Amino acid sequence: MDKPSENYPFEELPEALVDEMLNQCDSIGDDLYTNFNQIKEHRIEFRDKLDKKGLLKRAADIPPSEIPTTCGIDGSYVVEKLLAVDIVATAAVAFEGLTPPSEKREWERPHHLVHIKNIQHYDKISSIAGAVMASMELQLAEKSPHNVVFMDGSLTTPFISLNQGLNKVEEAKNEFGEYLINELEKTLNAYKNILNPSTDQIFVGVPKYTSKREIGEELNIEGYDDKALLTLILNSGEYTKHIQLKQPDQPWHLNLNPHPKEEKLESLMEDIIAELEKIHIIYYRPNLWTPALRLEIPHSIINNKERMSILLKAIEYQSAKGIIEPYPLYIADRMVKHLTGGLQAIRQSTTQNIARKYEGDVSDIFMSMHSYRTKGG
Repeated sequence: MDKPSENYPFEELPEALVDEMLNQCDSIGDDLYTNFNQIKEHRIEFRDKLDKKGLLKRAADIPPSEIPTTCGIDGSYVVEKLLAVDIVATAAVAFEGLTPPSEKREWERPHHLVHIKNIQHYDKISSIAGAVMASMELQLAEKSPHNVVFMDGSLTTPFISLNQGLNKVEEAKNEFGEYLINELEKTLNAYKNILNPSTDQIFVGVPKYTSKREIGEELNIEGYDDKALLTLILNSGEYTKHIQLKQPDQPWHLNLNPHPKEEKLESLMEDIIAELEKIHIIYYRPNLWTPALRLEIPHSIINNKERMSILLKAIEYQSAKGIIEPYPLYIADRMVKHLTGGLQAIRQSTTQNIARKYEGDVSDIFMSMHSYRTKGG
């Protein structure tokens, strides 16, 4: 059965369940209304606190820069669980932003990396696939020739993903784990160069969602995450002064034991950790149709007005109505979301090819290649 249509979103749900959902909508609306009213009532007070702390800044106060070139990096992974095996796909895509009028630079294609394999069932394959995806994103970002490179999510997320994947490699013993190990040195070098680039490039993490509250804690404001709070109190063209990223409760660590060159990679890991500890964040609202964007930036640009101007100009130029993140990230995100449909098509094509060659009962093939996932699930 197909997914419910946009016109009839409840068509597959029991009537009693729909009634219960609708009955609970009023209380949700009341809670949100109260929340919005509280921020509205305290908006001037919150802005005053931000200003008195020296955290309220205006892009217009920084010397203007030329429009920089940009690109967005995003990745995805899909695990197609079949009766006989799992088919796993990871991909990362780089999409170039709106081109400045005077720009003639070309980036050699293709701007993507992809890895697809079938493996034996392993219930923690998502950890390894997520690490491979992070590896691909880092390598693509490092290769980008653009002035500003937007990376989907936090700059710390790749480190966490890599560690989770490396913790499962020895247990899994599959080709995805081997791929992660084989690419690890190249990946860590790319990560180090992103966090502390030797060029004037700016690599910036742009999380869609975060529960971090560095600004709220600095202002002693409870009950709101920073993105929601600053969207409602920042005016167009305003941003917050840089503040250090809140560090985790446990020290940063990367499990390098599975790698044959563990000792060689230790110094790389230490360099990366040193840079992670110096990451700063700002929130910037380029216009009224865009929410305040959380930007995680390496320490090398926080006190450089010229580079900060380039970053803010990149955000401003790549903002469009109806899109709540920089344009190249939005397009890259839309691209990688189609990986699931693409993998399902590959599975169907593969099944047909096997069936044509198989000399036994073809029902064996179709049964073994049947997905555990229900259609539309």
